[in-house]
Amino acid sequence: MDLLKRFVKEEDGMGTVEIVIIIAVLVGLALIFRDAIIRFATDIMEALFNSDTIDSDVNVGNIRDEHGIG
Repeated sequence: MDLLKRFVKEEDGMGTVEIVIIIAVLVGLALIFRDAIIRFATDIMEALFNSDTIDSDVNVGNIRDEHGIG
């Protein structure tokens, strides 16, 4: 019985569980806002490289079609 009480109070694995939950939330947010993230990255690349070809190279429709999404 004493062994069971010590096992329940053990908190060594809690850090790992918290990290996994945080990663899962971040992946979920990235999936939800992927269109906005792609648009934001495209705008930055266009501003840096001053090229209109980036928009056709990084097109949300093309990305989804290539990967079978959408």
